[in-house]
Amino acid sequence: MNREQISGIAHADHPIKSPLDDDSVRRLLERGVPRGDERVLDLGCGGGEWLLRALAMRPQLHAEGVDISEDALAQASQAASHLGVQERLVLHHQEATDFVSSQSFDLVLSVGATHAFGGLLPTLAAARKHLAPGGRVLIGEGFWDREPSQEAVEMLGDFTDLATTVDRVVADGWIPVDGHVSTRRELDDYEWACWGSLASWALDHPADPDSAQVLATSNTRRSEWLRVYRDTWGFVSLVLRQTSG
Repeated sequence: MNREQISGIAHADHPIKSPLDDDSVRRLLERGVPRGDERVLDLGCGGGEWLLRALAMRPQLHAEGVDISEDALAQASQAASHLGVQERLVLHHQEATDFVSSQSFDLVLSVGATHAFGGLLPTLAAARKHLAPGGRVLIGEGFWDREPSQEAVEMLGDFTDLATTVDRVVADGWIPVDGHVSTRRELDDYEWACWGSLASWALDHPADPDSAQVLATSNTRRSEWLRVYRDTWGFVSLVLRQTSG
């Protein structure tokens, strides 16, 4: 079973692939699309969960998503059809870094996907290329809430603390107009959901040749979370506007 398949199972009960609950997602989207008739772009949309929720919230909104996973885009398309929003959603099967559009967007999303661009600031640079004047960016990024171990840094990445993360964004020409720091409950709920979903799948499919691998992955990831980064890693979502424009 490949990484994408394992990720699909892990997020079955937590389709927002970041430590955010439904109320937090709704509030961030409300701040990102205040008018309701915006054009929205998600760079690295996966199964399109952010876009689907935005389209369901705002009947006049139009959205586009970009992702390299054909399976995830098929899932997004199917879900859009089920919700009756398929006519307002366009999906692009390609690298988000290569995406070009003749139109600009009022909100550009990239939550938990900055690795695809090489980090926080390169992701903001990519978003800026697609942003309409006065538009907003909704970005989600990890940070270190406490001094991490070297093992945690090697496992998750070379993040900074929250204040430094925001300072870097501001120095790059952005102003936070809203934000959300994931709570302990959101962080824990996300991890329990991911590794619990993997464990449940393995237990429900004992005869599957991948069952042992999936269960071992669940056990390993749960242990890494509890022992290596649970007490040090955090997640922040920011709604940003450009300093000028």
